[in-house]
Amino acid sequence: MTVGGGAMTMRKVLLERDDSIAVLTFNRPEKHNTFNKKFWNDLNICLDDLEHKLPRVVIVTGAGNRAFSAGFDINPDNPLVSSLVDAVMLGVRKPVEELIRFIRTSVDRLVTLPAPVIAAVNGLAYGGGAELAVRCDLRVADPGAVFSFSEMKLGLMPDHGGTVGLQRLVGTSRAVELILSGKKVSAAEAYKIGLVNQVSEPGRCLDSALDLAKSIAANGPRAVRASLAVLRRAGDLQAADALELESRHAVDLILSRECVEGIAAFMSGKQPEFKGPP
Repeated sequence: MTVGGGAMTMRKVLLERDDSIAVLTFNRPEKHNTFNKKFWNDLNICLDDLEHKLPRVVIVTGAGNRAFSAGFDINPDNPLVSSLVDAVMLGVRKPVEELIRFIRTSVDRLVTLPAPVIAAVNGLAYGGGAELAVRCDLRVADPGAVFSFSEMKLGLMPDHGGTVGLQRLVGTSRAVELILSGKKVSAAEAYKIGLVNQVSEPGRCLDSALDLAKSIAANGPRAVRASLAVLRRAGDLQAADALELESRHAVDLILSRECVEGIAAFMSGKQPEFKGPP
């Protein structure tokens, strides 16, 4: 993979990519990869790149081996904190609304890319870090990973989309338990309750996520994108509308002729070589 951009060690989000897979790395290991103003700015720069040239699969992970992300950086040296404190002390609503929307829409940009997004949870995922993970399409966790929706302990609540993302994964009752208690959830328990898809071998979280990404990227790119579009929306629709959406995408996919390569390769006992856009 190649690394995009200059002075990458100064960036708080790194982007590495090849023709089919991109890896976003949260790059504040000394701060448990917490989210500060520069993090969000750098994330959006990376998203500009990904939207311009879309890979077939995106992986997000944390730098180092301790943390995926401990969420929002609440230290006073984070400019977002100082602006928030001023607004709270003055009782001014607009700056708070703008900050919440900026953060949530930044996460929205990531998780609505028209490519599968895999969270490689290589360590602790607290607060906003846990929220971002549950909003991805798939999650691979290191055995030492720990999840906690810890906002309640600070008198806050999830605001990166975590209430919706978690409920879709584990159901309402379990989501209520995890969010209102802020309890810590091990990788093993997370797998048991459907919070993660896989638990890797120790220290191989990113490798396992890459293996999963490669298995997805080897399939028809239009088929992957069409199926993902339906899967992401189906839960918000009535059954009849979801079925109609599936049918429309299936028709468009067949007419794209991607299946010609797939079926021909299958009949000849060869691996398909899918071309075209991701």
